[in-house]
Amino acid sequence: MRKIFVLFLFISCFSSFSQVNEKKVILLDIDTNQPIEGAEILVLKTKQILWSNSEGTFVFELKGGSNLKVSHSSYLPIIIKWASLNQSENIFYLTSKTNTLDDIVITSKDPSEIIKALVANSIKTLNVPARLKVYSREFFKLNGEYAYFNDGLINFQLYKEQKKVKSILLLEQNRSFGLVDDLISSDLLGYNLNSMMEKYYIFSVLRPLTDDKIRKKYNFIVKVNPLNQDCNNIIATPIPTEKTTDLLDDYKIVYDVKRKLIVEVTAVVSPELLVSVEENTTKGYKNLIKSVFKTRYRVDAGNYYLVSSNEEINYSYNAGNEIKNIEIQNNLVTTNFNVQNFTYNDSQVFKDKTLFNAKNSILTDYWNVSGLTPTAKELEIINKISN
Repeated sequence: MRKIFVLFLFISCFSSFSQVNEKKVILLDIDTNQPIEGAEILVLKTKQILWSNSEGTFVFELKGGSNLKVSHSSYLPIIIKWASLNQSENIFYLTSKTNTLDDIVITSKDPSEIIKALVANSIKTLNVPARLKVYSREFFKLNGEYAYFNDGLINFQLYKEQKKVKSILLLEQNRSFGLVDDLISSDLLGYNLNSMMEKYYIFSVLRPLTDDKIRKKYNFIVKVNPLNQDCNNIIATPIPTEKTTDLLDDYKIVYDVKRKLIVEVTAVVSPELLVSVEENTTKGYKNLIKSVFKTRYRVDAGNYYLVSSNEEINYSYNAGNEIKNIEIQNNLVTTNFNVQNFTYNDSQVFKDKTLFNAKNSILTDYWNVSGLTPTAKELEIINKISN
């Protein structure tokens, strides 16, 4: 009976998404009237960071009032006054500040050397040791159908060991719903949380652009463009050859010109490259169908840290008796940053790879203060899986 009651509470929490102190804001492009995804919203009172979703929407709760600072690398920043949030849906418009990508930054430095210097300076500047309270959310699709969902509130303790960045995970709260196929193991069911933060803090995704040995094997076309008065944009595109067998990413790096710090990294394997690679029919092999990677970093009052990540992967898995299509979408959002260390004992450390095997533990409606507002479609999926 207790389990049934707890499950009822889970479902009720999903259904009662709209609450008394809730504020909903929609961000639109002033010229196109299209929603703006990926805008960063800073609640000035609490320093909480929110993100607009693909509908241009963010929803949050706050006791009392606070002005909001909205910023985006492609738009002019605005301040939203708390008194103006008096509608059920509050719409605000942002003005584009993006320069044309035809403008090339004139520099005497080799673009690859610029990237290496940016990575080195960014790694050096990132706050370590530090702790991040992070909201993690993951959708799992099996053969085109959403089959599993989990999210959680995780405390990452970052520290350095022999010049490497390491992380300790403390799982604060989490919930998981759905059923998966018996042939889908936990190794296939999600991203490895124990290694994700570590690779974000050394920019390992950029190794093909920074490692001299790897660069000798592959060629990239690299362009540096002014994104706006504060940031430059680096586009690095691999040059495919007949001998190329590896799947290389198309890269986009946004960096702060004055501070020489990376603020955004995007890496996507192009559909054209994916089509050109021959499918491997070996049992247990994963044939990649889609790969998307994006991280954002924040510079604030002398602190520099990760604020969000998005990873999506889709591949076909040869299970021997059949081919299974697996798709995983993972988001991390930093809800709190601190340079102080946690106090904990070894029994509190989360040592598993994913939240798949963690028992449900819900103490608060933490997803409503996660900074990551689900779209209508995402909320529909969550409700369907939870039922």
